[in-house]
Amino acid sequence: MIVAPFGRFTEGRVPDPGVARLFTRENRWQARLDVEAALALAEADAGLIPKESARAIALTARIEKLDIKRVLAATAEASHPLVPLIEEFARAVGSKHGGWVHWGATTQNITQTADVLVLRDAHRTLLHQLARVLRSAAKLAEASASLPMAGRTHSQHAVPVTFGFKVAVWIDQLVAHTERLERLDDRLFCVLMGGAAGTFASFGGAGRVIEAGVAHRLGLHPMRVPSRSVNDGIVELVLVLAQLAGTIGKIGKDVYALMQPEFGEAFEPVPEGTVGSSTMPHKRNPQLALDLLTMSAELRALAAPALESMLHDQEANGAMTALLEDVSASAAVLAGDMLARLEVIMDGLELDPDRMRANIALSAGMIGSESLMLALGEKIGRQRAHDIVFEVAQEAARDDVPFLDLLRADPLVGGVFDETELRHLIDPAAYLGLSSQIADELAETALLTSERLERIPERVPVLTHDARQPSLTRSGLRDLRNPALTRGTLR
Repeated sequence: MIVAPFGRFTEGRVPDPGVARLFTRENRWQARLDVEAALALAEADAGLIPKESARAIALTARIEKLDIKRVLAATAEASHPLVPLIEEFARAVGSKHGGWVHWGATTQNITQTADVLVLRDAHRTLLHQLARVLRSAAKLAEASASLPMAGRTHSQHAVPVTFGFKVAVWIDQLVAHTERLERLDDRLFCVLMGGAAGTFASFGGAGRVIEAGVAHRLGLHPMRVPSRSVNDGIVELVLVLAQLAGTIGKIGKDVYALMQPEFGEAFEPVPEGTVGSSTMPHKRNPQLALDLLTMSAELRALAAPALESMLHDQEANGAMTALLEDVSASAAVLAGDMLARLEVIMDGLELDPDRMRANIALSAGMIGSESLMLALGEKIGRQRAHDIVFEVAQEAARDDVPFLDLLRADPLVGGVFDETELRHLIDPAAYLGLSSQIADELAETALLTSERLERIPERVPVLTHDARQPSLTRSGLRDLRNPALTRGTLR
């Protein structure tokens, strides 16, 4: 993987999402053994290998039963990503049955299917993280739904919003990415079991039966064409995670800016004892927000190599396969680390309503110019009203004269509205639109989404380690093989 190999100094401030642990060598090798076991059992059901051998293979498919040092040494000598593991696995199974290990499969059938199993666990971990982030965001949006602050476009005061509205924007994007992740299922969680070129030649006429049997045991989907050059489902995962990283990076950028002393409106939680600077003891640096910016850039940069990995020449290219293995693992780990930090920020974000009110007042009422222009426009026409308010605002800014004083002195404006009406029209708290309503609506959306995600099991059971389980026979696979019934689920 290409993510930070030495970790980050902020790791002590965030919970371990556990995604990186999924991509350890041992866990990935266990996933490969799970695939080998599922393959053997499916082949036994299809009559391709002896049932007794398949049971022996399934019962031995545990990483602790293998000599890992032997595999590592053999890998260095053979320079092959899978053969040494297969040879050690066959040795552990025993001479009577070990010869049936890996029957008819090619390396990528096992490695890619195993990687999909690991990615599925990572996918579920990320969804559970999103559930927690959204639950915290819902509380934050609800609590600040009516808290006025300056809306900013192009880094300038625009119109007033509420902080809850700002959180609603975050929620909307996070929910959209969550839904994108959920919709990946049929395209991402697929078994690659077509043999050397994807034609099932090594499985005789039982290729589709074996594929369906492996898919059933692993909880995956079959593929329409089990070609080794078809990887768009995994690529799509990386692209969705890159989009998620864009949104999380935007949130980090917002918090980073609001923590500046010139703003001082919101602060990520800073535990006691946290050091901001080695030379400036007063500093309260936005460490986690900075992490989000760094990780967002790293993850978004993985979108290009993920797309590059689709350029297989002919039926397979090992360089493209290896590229996507690294990219997808790195993207998943980075996403987990980002969400861990976002959860801490969202759960403990500190708001300063007084500074928000003070910052709104910096323009001395000019932040209400749109409200005034529209009200005036009803009397004299929009464009003429815009020109008048524009000129008054420019004079107020240029000569440092109170906006309200100039409005009262203007013959046209002062002739249409009295002072009480003018004060109301430029009052930021009176021009919040549907900010509060939108914040409350999105808080509810976040809660409903969180509750749905929390019901997703953390793991999908792999049905390979109980050799006594009922076989999935040819007749039992009839529905899986019927194109009319599988059109919507076959990859």
